[in-house]
Amino acid sequence: MATAAGGHVGATYEAVIGLEVHCQLLTRSKLFCGCANRFGDPPNANVCPVCLGLPGALPALNRHAVTLALRAALATGCRVHETSLFARKNYFYPDLPKGYQISQYERPLATDGLIEIAGGRRIRIQRIHMEEDAGKLLHEGFAWSKEKSGVDLNRAGVPLIEIVTAPDLRAPDEAFAYLGALRDVLLYAEVSDGNMEEGSLRCDANVSIRTHGETALGTRVEIKNLNSFNHVRRALHHEIARQAAVLESGARVEQETRLWDADRAETLPMRGKEDAHDYRYFPEPDLPPLVMDAAWIDDVRRTLPELPAARRGRFVTEYSLPDYDAGVLTAARDVADYFEAVARPCGNPKAASNWVMTDLLRKLKDSRAGIAASPVPPAALAELLRLIDVGTISGKIAKDVFEKMWATGEAAAAIVEREGLRQVSDQGAIEKAVAEVIAVSPEQAQSYRAGKSAALGWFVGQVMKKTGGKANPQLVNELLKQALQK
Repeated sequence: MATAAGGHVGATYEAVIGLEVHCQLLTRSKLFCGCANRFGDPPNANVCPVCLGLPGALPALNRHAVTLALRAALATGCRVHETSLFARKNYFYPDLPKGYQISQYERPLATDGLIEIAGGRRIRIQRIHMEEDAGKLLHEGFAWSKEKSGVDLNRAGVPLIEIVTAPDLRAPDEAFAYLGALRDVLLYAEVSDGNMEEGSLRCDANVSIRTHGETALGTRVEIKNLNSFNHVRRALHHEIARQAAVLESGARVEQETRLWDADRAETLPMRGKEDAHDYRYFPEPDLPPLVMDAAWIDDVRRTLPELPAARRGRFVTEYSLPDYDAGVLTAARDVADYFEAVARPCGNPKAASNWVMTDLLRKLKDSRAGIAASPVPPAALAELLRLIDVGTISGKIAKDVFEKMWATGEAAAAIVEREGLRQVSDQGAIEKAVAEVIAVSPEQAQSYRAGKSAALGWFVGQVMKKTGGKANPQLVNELLKQALQK
C-alpha cells in the first residue's frame, strides 16, 4: 500500500494541493451595516435588520473594508480590477439568516498574485474576493437541551476576503510554509490580526493525487475544519495517504467535502462536494458595481510598508545577516522594527540579531507578552551591546545585566556602575590572578604543557572566578597562554 512521505505518496503518486484562506478584515464594523465587528461579545449582541436578513433591510458597503481588501491584493502582487461585482451565493443553513451570502464570483476584486515560500518557490494566487461571513452554530452549554444547538449571529456580516491559490502546492510542508508566508504579509499590511483561534484566519484545503508524470488533475477532495497551520499539514498527510489507499484498492476517489477530526487524526465524510452551479450565483441587486479608481489604488499602494520578503533580502545585504537570522527577525513586523532600532545605534547588527532572537524573544515567550510590552526598549538594549563592544563589561556579565534590566527597567550603565560590574582590563591585576592560579595548580599546568589544550579552559574559569567574573576574557586567555609556556 502506498503511504504518504514528504508530501509525495511513494514513488507512484504526486499530490496536488490548493488552499482557500478566509481572512477576517480589521474593521470596527461589519461589511454591510454598522454593527460591531468584535470577538467575544455575548451571542447575538451585535446584530441588526441588515445582518439578520429582515425584509426591506438594504446593505451599505463598508469603504474601510474595501481599502483593507485592496491592501491585501496589492501586498500579494495581485492585479486589481477596476470594476468588480457582488453576487448572491445561495444555500440554506441555520447560521445564514438571509438564505444567501453576499460574495463575489465571476468578477472578483483582484487576480493573479504570488506568494514566495522557502526555496524560491512561487505559489500563484488565482483570486482575492470580498464576502460577508456567516454566523456560528453553538452546540454546547445549553442547560435546557442536550439535543439542540444555538445560533450566534454576531459574526454574520463580518467582512472577509477569500484568497484562493492555484493548485501549485505539492506537499503538506509546502502548504504549511505558504500559510505562514501569507499570514506574515497580511500582518505586515495590517489587514488582519491573523488569529486562527478567534477565526480571523481560516483555511479549506483542496487535494487530489495523480500518477507521477501525469498533467491531468485527479478527483478533488475539500477538507474543512482546519483551525491551525499544523492541522492543515496533518490533515493533508492523512488525506493524501487515504486517497492513495483508495486507488491502490482499485476503487475511485469520490469528489466530496470532508472534515478534519483532530482527535482521531483523520478526515471524515461531510457531504458531496458542491460545484458553483449548486449555489445558484446571481448578481446582487441591492449593491452597485464596485469601481476602483486609479487614485484610490495608488493611495493605498503608497501606504504599504516594506513587506517580509523585501525586508529579509535587505537584512541580508544591509546588515550582513545570515538568511536564517533574517527569516526569524522579519517573521513579525514589530520584531523587525525592534531589531533595526537596536542594530543601527549599537553598530553591531550580528550581536543585535543574536540578542533579539535569543534573550529578548525568550523573555517575551516566558512572560507571554508581545514585544511592545518589553521593559527593555531598543535604545536600552543597544546601550548594553555598546558596553560589551567597548570592553566595559563581558558578554557573560551582560547576561546578568540584561536580567536586571528586564526586572527593573533600569539602564544598563546604571546597573553596571551601582553593582561594580565593570570589566577588569588592568593587565597587571590579571597577571597577578593568573600567577596565583597557576601556582596552586601544578598538575593542571603540567597537563596543559603536555599537550592537553582543554586544560586552558579550566584555567580561564579559575581566573574568572578569582576576579569575580570581571576580568577581560580575551586578555585572560592571552596572559594564561604566555604564563603556561614558561
